[in-house]
Amino acid sequence: MKLYDGGVYLAKGREILTEEASLPITREEAAKNTIAYGILKSHNTSGNMEKLQIRFDKLTSHDITFVGIIQTARASGLEKFPVPYVLTNCHNSLCAVGGTINEDDHMFGLTCAKKYGGVYVPPHQAVIHQFAREMLAGGGKMILGSDSHTRYGALGTMAMGEGGPELVKQLLSQTYDINMPGVVAIYLKGAPRPGVGPQDVALAIIGEVFANGYVKNKVMEFVGPGVASLSADFRIGIDVMTTETTCLSSIWQTDEKIEEFYEIHGRREDYKELKPGDVAYYDGCVEIDLSEIKPMIAMPFHPSNTYTIDELKANLDDILADVEKRAQVSLDGKIPYTLRDKVVDGKLYVEQGIIAGCAGGGFENICAAADILKGKSIGADAFTLSVYPASTPIYMELAKNGVLADLLATGAVVKTAFCGPCFGAGDTPANNAFSIRHTTRNFPNREGSKIQNGQISSVALMDARSIAATAANKGFLTSAEEFTGSYTNQKYFFDKTIYENRVFDSKGVADPSVEIHFGPNIKDWPQMPALAENLVLKVVSEIHDPVTTTDELIPSGETSSYRSNPLGLAEFTLSRKDPAYVGRAKEVQAAQHAIQNGACPLEALPELKPVMEKIHVRFPQAGKGNLGVGSTIFAVKPGDGSAREQAASCQKVLGGWANIANEYATKRYRSNLINWGMLPFVIPAGELPFKNGDYLFFPEIRRAVEEKADQIKGYTVTDDGLKEFTVTLGELTDDEREIILKGCLINYNRR
Repeated sequence: MKLYDGGVYLAKGREILTEEASLPITREEAAKNTIAYGILKSHNTSGNMEKLQIRFDKLTSHDITFVGIIQTARASGLEKFPVPYVLTNCHNSLCAVGGTINEDDHMFGLTCAKKYGGVYVPPHQAVIHQFAREMLAGGGKMILGSDSHTRYGALGTMAMGEGGPELVKQLLSQTYDINMPGVVAIYLKGAPRPGVGPQDVALAIIGEVFANGYVKNKVMEFVGPGVASLSADFRIGIDVMTTETTCLSSIWQTDEKIEEFYEIHGRREDYKELKPGDVAYYDGCVEIDLSEIKPMIAMPFHPSNTYTIDELKANLDDILADVEKRAQVSLDGKIPYTLRDKVVDGKLYVEQGIIAGCAGGGFENICAAADILKGKSIGADAFTLSVYPASTPIYMELAKNGVLADLLATGAVVKTAFCGPCFGAGDTPANNAFSIRHTTRNFPNREGSKIQNGQISSVALMDARSIAATAANKGFLTSAEEFTGSYTNQKYFFDKTIYENRVFDSKGVADPSVEIHFGPNIKDWPQMPALAENLVLKVVSEIHDPVTTTDELIPSGETSSYRSNPLGLAEFTLSRKDPAYVGRAKEVQAAQHAIQNGACPLEALPELKPVMEKIHVRFPQAGKGNLGVGSTIFAVKPGDGSAREQAASCQKVLGGWANIANEYATKRYRSNLINWGMLPFVIPAGELPFKNGDYLFFPEIRRAVEEKADQIKGYTVTDDGLKEFTVTLGELTDDEREIILKGCLINYNRR
């Protein structure tokens, strides 16, 4: 795999030319010949291709995001979904969790689909992204989803996963505003060797580009002769994992295999041939020889912590020692952690295998796994294997062609379409267990363990083929390259009968007479004040991990049942990373509540009195009528992973006014902060001018936002007075500034 240092030209879709190449076309013109540029141009409403204002063709959400999105849009005057909006139910599908909470959310979704003119996919019918592939994607189209793995580039659809407020904007006929992103060519050549699957290729890419930020906030454009060697399912399996590179979106050149995909799904008219122009310029290039990719494994606790399985087996003790060392950073040394006790007679033993969801639950993955396992047994020891087809149509075909029976005969358990294993709401491993999964992420505690209870288990990411080879070897880690049999390459037949029978489709017709179903857990957003003239913030959490995931900011798993209850969910904020955060934030929030109620904040928060005395020495005007009080956190690089807006909104609900970071891991997390009226401060790396528990003062912060100040002065309140430091806000659109000034997107839309 080769990463080019600078930009490249691609000629005729096949030949990579260096930036210095003499060509009869300017770089500016050649940059317009990428597939990405053409799709973005056709969806841009600004008339300026440097400052995009995008309108999407379709929207999609699942049942831990659509309630909050629709509630936010309703608060801003929503009357009808202006574009097709699909509400899937693949996360909170276990309705035994939380009493009636989850099923109430589903009924909320069904009644909203009827009232506002949407589509409702009942639980267990399809995971969000598989339904989108089967029924929504279209060549040259754009889809926005409230899940980070919204990626349909292999089908010719540029899709993006964002926090809920960005979908709210689309529902209110507003736009998605970004600068024109860079476009990086992912140039494929050769063909995968037997036993190598899409997850192997994806993990190899992630391992090369995540840490160096090579594709961060850029579009990955898959081109080159190697694309033709990959089936549609194989491409889809690579594509969905591009999220883990921190890219903005992805798009692939399309061909007859993608045309066949649409034909199989009864939508041939949605196919469009896409390819770059004769000479296209890219801002970077990752050149990959598919024939050189070997079966991979991403060790805990990140998809970028990658090795070949052969490399891991050959250097087992050294790599496991490195994993343990990294774990102590991720787990803050709060709990003993080892994987070396999994080594038995020099071989690594795992207790669980999972093939599931938008990454692993595809037809070809499951059929290949069944080929490897046919006639074998997973054994009667600790090892278990669960398989979750990504949609009921896939499940139906597995039943018809005999693959389902083959899997069940091995001792594997085949379950319905559900995202639970991927985010900690299903198949949570035993304490200290090690799980190998063809899913999307392996962040700390994401699989459901609770460090605060002394429980920890680990997930490594692998391809379904090597998981099956491991299962056939009774749980001892095995590469699929060791399988010497043949693959049947079953043909897929799509039957949409179940969708026709069970999916509610309004066909875009709203029925205002429908009453929305509200369960007792579905709550409105609390009132959120506008940004004050001056701001006093207390640092209530300080995180120095190299990267902080959204799973650490607001845990996944059982907390999902409370995603429709802003105050209820907020109680879980940072609970697995900094359990004291919620209490500290609430103490400070009491002062802001006092201000809003016309009372004295110093009485609600006595420790604020000496702080204000020191502030008044230099800023005597700061006080009644012009002061806001709240909390902030510092993290080195927050926001990797999920698009969930709650990573920001929960902080806001608890009185958070800002994040302070050296950089933000993803555009979507920074956007979530902005849309919830929080200041996305950036401070240079190095020794911090404050520590956890310190109070910070930002005088005339409102004016600084209004006047687009490049540098913003803040002050740490110390025993000796005020110590000055500087932060920046980065580039903000005028609308984003107005959202921050108003206090949140809801307030902005009430103007």
